[in-house]
Amino acid sequence: MKLVTYRAAVEAAAKLGVIVDDLVVDVEAIGAAHGEDLPGTMLDFIDAGRPALETLRDCLERSEGRFSAGLAIALANVKLLAPIPRPRKNIFGVGLNYVEHVAESAKSLDTSKDLPKQPVIFSKPPTTVIGPGEGIEHNRKMTQQLDWEVELAVIIGTTARRVSKKDALGHVFGYSVMIDVSARDNRRAGQWIFSKGQDTYAPFGPCIVTADEIPDPQVLDLWLTLNGVEKQRSNTRHMLFKVDDLIADISSGITLEPGDVIASGTPEGVGAGRSPQEWMWPGDVVTACVEGIGSLRHPIVDATPE
Repeated sequence: MKLVTYRAAVEAAAKLGVIVDDLVVDVEAIGAAHGEDLPGTMLDFIDAGRPALETLRDCLERSEGRFSAGLAIALANVKLLAPIPRPRKNIFGVGLNYVEHVAESAKSLDTSKDLPKQPVIFSKPPTTVIGPGEGIEHNRKMTQQLDWEVELAVIIGTTARRVSKKDALGHVFGYSVMIDVSARDNRRAGQWIFSKGQDTYAPFGPCIVTADEIPDPQVLDLWLTLNGVEKQRSNTRHMLFKVDDLIADISSGITLEPGDVIASGTPEGVGAGRSPQEWMWPGDVVTACVEGIGSLRHPIVDATPE
């Protein structure tokens, strides 16, 4: 299933929806229509676990594609938000997780040319998250090197503490798309959180595809364009540390909880690694896609204070 958080109108409350063809079906409302109690937010739905998924699937089957007034609205007529508009805690970012990206980073970002022996973990605060179509802020007083990174986002479904690699994927709720925006000139003594953790630096969405529809997350094409020109294209099979590796590694010391998000790293083709280097500026439009999930399209907007 493709689950979304959306508004049916500008001033309407955010709701949890499921995409059916070209419609968004209100999850809480369709549950009520069939005498079932289903959550109205993404985090509550993730918390409810497999029973909620099975109940929603049953309600959709019983509806047979026919939805009464108030249960569904055309996808084209809704405003999609980030699937989890505000994660409960920081997003787990993964650096240097594609071999070619390790090489290009060593040339331009003063990182080691040697492949990491363990995942390189950093974090992005909840305030970085924006939904589809929202502006990525560019503050010229803060950065002259605003860069792009397309990534597969992994959403945790059940608590994972010291889990094995073989059990790791069983803790995944689903997958989404994230752009790990980075101000390359804002790294501080090797620390990345300020570079990657500023407001609007985690475009997220457009949906969460449940894990049953992506049984193998290591076979997905992903790509990114800037102003319609392709800058990145790869496949998740080229990850140095696969999704199960990442979950096992992070959970060895940090408990992963339902709704936690892991941004699993980016392939080569970032602006810092190009010759000459390229950066995003106000007026640009960046689009990131992951196969089987969808795409994010965001304008870069001037947020320089006067």
